[in-house]
Amino acid sequence: MAEKIKENQFDKVGVNPFNAPVPGESLTAPTDMPKAWEKPPQYTDVDDCMESIYLEITQESTLRELVTIINEGTPLDDIANVILYRGYTQGLWNPDILLQLIEPTIYLLIAIADYADIKDYVLYEGEEDDPEGQIYDDDETPIEIGDDDEEENIADQEYTKPMEDALPASLLAKVKKELPEKLAKENK
Repeated sequence: MAEKIKENQFDKVGVNPFNAPVPGESLTAPTDMPKAWEKPPQYTDVDDCMESIYLEITQESTLRELVTIINEGTPLDDIANVILYRGYTQGLWNPDILLQLIEPTIYLLIAIADYADIKDYVLYEGEEDDPEGQIYDDDETPIEIGDDDEEENIADQEYTKPMEDALPASLLAKVKKELPEKLAKENK
């Protein structure tokens, strides 16, 4: 009697589970030809890495494509993941620095989106369903803490903005200065 063999999950997707590397196979690779990520990284400082990322993504062709995919609704964290993983596989930085680069890279992408007049960019997938990211209505009255005298003293104090030369130059300042010029060149 011939029994019919049930189709398993691997057959459904057309994958052979036995066509995979043998455990430890990567340890037997020739040592004279290491992969890029197996060598010491090119950058070991976060600021140098961010400068490299900035220069790479603000090239004319890259910037045009980047603005287009942000405008189409691709989440910024996905874009940052692609940029950072690509740098890791090219041996530009190690996994530890990659983790330190996530936040500043997303801020850089936000700045680029803002200067490209994209106001409805998606920060991460599922952002609209996240209860922590929701802004509640203004009909709620704030809770008052402390004495009324302290509040009056705080209100009487004069606040001033820091002077431009007191703050160090950063990549975001570069975005403010250079990005409008680059975008203007693209539109011509």
